[in-house]
Amino acid sequence: MTFCLGIKVSEGLVGIADTRVISGNENISARKISVYEIEGRSVFLMTSGLRSVRDKAVAYFEEALDHNEEPLDRLFKVANAFARQIRHVSEEDREALEQSGLNFNIFCLLGGRMEKDDEHKLLLIYPQANWVEIGQSTPYHIIGSPGYGKPVLDRTLKYEDSLQFALKVGCLAFDSTRISAADVDFPIDVVIYFGETGRLYKRRFEKEDLREISEGWQERLRTSVANLPSTWLDGFFAEIGDGEDAWPDTLASLRAPG
Repeated sequence: MTFCLGIKVSEGLVGIADTRVISGNENISARKISVYEIEGRSVFLMTSGLRSVRDKAVAYFEEALDHNEEPLDRLFKVANAFARQIRHVSEEDREALEQSGLNFNIFCLLGGRMEKDDEHKLLLIYPQANWVEIGQSTPYHIIGSPGYGKPVLDRTLKYEDSLQFALKVGCLAFDSTRISAADVDFPIDVVIYFGETGRLYKRRFEKEDLREISEGWQERLRTSVANLPSTWLDGFFAEIGDGEDAWPDTLASLRAPG
């Protein structure tokens, strides 16, 4: 599985992707974020899904960029250019993959701002090659393994948050996924895109780099749970008492055969 997270806040964009790839019985590391300079503008592309589909679609896309004649002055036009390559790969490989019991599977997150865009944008591209824009009401999307990291994002992230806060909570979402999903792990690749200037920065982080935030988050979670109001629990456990005398009928039914 994969963890790729794209976040859109008012200041810009954050992209976080793990690098673990399961290949047969082997765990290997592979880059899942690609950065491109298109007509003087920086964009990033994150992918999840079947690796062979991803690699082929990206290779075709890069070749198409070298021979592109249409002006790519809006991010949706870049998305359409990549979508054409997804359809191309689908025409070539879908039937053979499905005959082998494999689904044609690729999801992509594309982020940046082209010349005629009114702001920085984050687009989600589906395996069918259609796309949607990630908006302000839910300013993030995860492709790959979304379940474990989603709660911390839903509870904390807002469009008005800073890029620094977005990166911090994004790393916590990754860490929550890493703890619970054996096929997601370090190192992670991070991109930061500043919407005002269009500058993009990329860096790889190892486990040791995030040890402080990971261990701090875990300890604070335990402390927060311990410090939650427990009046209702005190009454509940007082009602239960010390053992089986509390609810004899219930306990007897649990022990009853059949």
